[in-house]
Amino acid sequence: MITFLAVRIGLIVLAAIAAGLFPARDAVNVPGWVAPPLGHGWHGVFTAFERQDALWFLRIATAGYSAADGSAAFFPLYPLVVHAASWIVGGRPLLGATLVSNVAFFGSLLVLYDLTVSEFSEAVARRTIVYVAIFPTAFFFFVPYSESLFLLLSLVAFREARRDRWASAAAAGALAALTRSIGVVLAPALIVMALERRDEPGLPWRRMIAGAAVLLGPLAYLGWWGLAHGDALAPITAQENWQREVASPLSTLWSAIKLAAGNGVADPNYWLIDILVVGVVVVAVVAGWRRLPLGYLTYALGSLLIPLSYPFPPRPLLSMPRFVAVIFPAFWVLADAAERRRLPHTAIVVTFAGGFSLLAVLFMNWWYIF
Repeated sequence: MITFLAVRIGLIVLAAIAAGLFPARDAVNVPGWVAPPLGHGWHGVFTAFERQDALWFLRIATAGYSAADGSAAFFPLYPLVVHAASWIVGGRPLLGATLVSNVAFFGSLLVLYDLTVSEFSEAVARRTIVYVAIFPTAFFFFVPYSESLFLLLSLVAFREARRDRWASAAAAGALAALTRSIGVVLAPALIVMALERRDEPGLPWRRMIAGAAVLLGPLAYLGWWGLAHGDALAPITAQENWQREVASPLSTLWSAIKLAAGNGVADPNYWLIDILVVGVVVVAVVAGWRRLPLGYLTYALGSLLIPLSYPFPPRPLLSMPRFVAVIFPAFWVLADAAERRRLPHTAIVVTFAGGFSLLAVLFMNWWYIF
């Protein structure tokens, strides 16, 4: 509770002073939703997070999908929940979305603490909560984005699987995969956890089927597009609007490193931010391959390899600083290392908090942090 409130209050203060701290970029509208003007002072707190993809989620939550604008790329559970929440608060979609994101993230921290205590210790759990909440792109958990809901559902799926409650694990996993496409990595992760329990009482094949049932989430979404618009593959082909291409993960990382070093770009700041933020998680996952249980390692590796295999060539790690914020096993590695005094806790906190403040302010001023 203290960590959540401290970061939430800090983000409100940042929103109140963000305008003008950096030269603001031009606002970018999305089809059917006009971006708000840059707000100054305390009234800007209420619109400072209506940026970038948040506009897509708000548009979809309010007016639904369109077959002609690429909105199919945004999976439906988060906008559906926002639609319901906005109705409850009197037809205010931004307020509804903010409530959904914040409640989901608070719930995520509670479940993450419980799961971490089960897998490691209370000391590691306390550090993990802090690291996740102040990671440089953790502000996305508080704004109208689907990250917080996805994190909550993913954590519930793992916790239920660990408690051998596979029906609820399958349900949570399928809902997570209905929130973000990367949720498909929960299927192999849960299947690995099921295989690890093959010698325990119960029918192993039921656990494996529960893991595979995660795929029902995205299959339902594809099926809806097929029935409603006659194009079941629209959520996949919509990615072409973002000009992503297939590549090997290593070549994506190498291209990102070269661009961050200034090779071929006049101002490498964005590329440098990308490689620094993503690099922390990549290094943590690789360093923790022996410390992490296999199911969680499978989830972490899949969550890295899929976006690395489908980059936007001019900026290979585009959006990945946000994507890696939900890879909670990486934060276990950092917290465990800090607890064993292999890494300095204070340095991690200061570095993460500084990055959080910088990237949040850039995001509020329409810089290309998304």
